[in-house]
Amino acid sequence: MTANSSVVPDRVEASGWPLHVVGHDELDLDTAARAVFDLLVALGQDPHSDDLADTPRRVASALAEALTPIPFTMTTFANDGEYDELVFMRDIPFESLCAHHLLPFTGVAHVAYLPGERVVGLSKLARVVAHFSRRLQTQERLTAQIADALQEALDASAVGVAIEATHMCMAVRGVRANPTTHTTATRGLARDDPAMRAELLQVLRGADARRPLATG
Repeated sequence: MTANSSVVPDRVEASGWPLHVVGHDELDLDTAARAVFDLLVALGQDPHSDDLADTPRRVASALAEALTPIPFTMTTFANDGEYDELVFMRDIPFESLCAHHLLPFTGVAHVAYLPGERVVGLSKLARVVAHFSRRLQTQERLTAQIADALQEALDASAVGVAIEATHMCMAVRGVRANPTTHTTATRGLARDDPAMRAELLQVLRGADARRPLATG
């Protein structure tokens, strides 16, 4: 079967599955910049100073970029070879913004699935991580959204996602510590079959099998 390689086309055939993308017409950079200007004033800063004169525009543009998912189609292919072992990709880097403090959290995602009738283009495993990270997020929700998207697109027998991240909202405020937070999400047999769940989580742990992973 020929894969649909279009980027968010008007009509997607069976081999492509589009993810919602915030349209550029939904962004109002001028209003955002004015809000940043007002925020600086409210925080006792002088937005007319040399250092801050262009800060409202820069902050608005940076936030708009961080919160705009990159459009793509999750291209899938018929599993003609009837491959029935795990497919996994580790150490996918990502950056996101904490929904509670608008501060970054960064880390790596590990993604695995057991194919059913379809397999996904390998680059799309990284793209789906990037897609859901470019919005206001919590780590728990990000982990679950990646797993749900893969399960829906592939109807896979099993899906597992693990994320390791550090959060600037912990490092620069409050507790002022920067531990690594671990989250996992499992779908299909990875949730229902204890043996499959154990195998998949072991794959996601990678070389350091002693490292614990929180479940969720």
